[in-house]
Amino acid sequence: MRKLNDVLKKTGIEIYREITAVALYSMISSLVLVAIVMYVKLVVALVLLPVLYMPLFYGVCYAYHRKTERGKSRLKDVFQGAVKGLGPAIVMGFFFVVMILILWSTWWYYGGKEGMGSLAFGVFQTYFVIMALVSQFYTFQLVIQEGMGIFKAMAHSVKLFLKFPAYTLGACFQALFVAVPLLLTVVGFGFLFNGMWAIFQHKATYNVLNPEEPKPETGSVISSEAGGVGI
Repeated sequence: MRKLNDVLKKTGIEIYREITAVALYSMISSLVLVAIVMYVKLVVALVLLPVLYMPLFYGVCYAYHRKTERGKSRLKDVFQGAVKGLGPAIVMGFFFVVMILILWSTWWYYGGKEGMGSLAFGVFQTYFVIMALVSQFYTFQLVIQEGMGIFKAMAHSVKLFLKFPAYTLGACFQALFVAVPLLLTVVGFGFLFNGMWAIFQHKATYNVLNPEEPKPETGSVISSEAGGVGI
């Protein structure tokens, strides 16, 4: 299995070569996110994010996978992926919402209480939420690359996390390290993050699914040259 540093290098090269697709796909999916965050009430947003935004986010991941298969990036793959992955995307979206609500409610209730017991419970709940989120790092790619059902993919993602804990935590840390500066610029996040995530998650997951694979992943020879975006 390749080291995480090798995956990061390959991801950086691929992002550079596919920057047009990265920006376009990220922008399309982020438009929905911006609209929900800015114009919808919080309670409604917690429902719309899993139902509207997550399928497009899944579609971006699906579009890159299709690109690795045939060597060409197509915009319609994003929408085809959003429709095809509607169920898995909604399930994962509500999973993220539940985790966020658990974290918020924990600190809302115990944050104002005095005593080490309340603080310890709040820290434990935070650790639990973070580990639960990290354990699902591979889920979308297991659905896309391996054709698993969403619940089987979620369970298998946990197994991969337990099998490769340092690798998975390192991958999540690297993603967070990139996401935070992009969030500070707002525009950079909207134009780059989703496409960058799709490439990084695909390569990181492929690496653990094919630890003994001596050859580059499918389509990497074709994708070694910069390509445009088809309709």
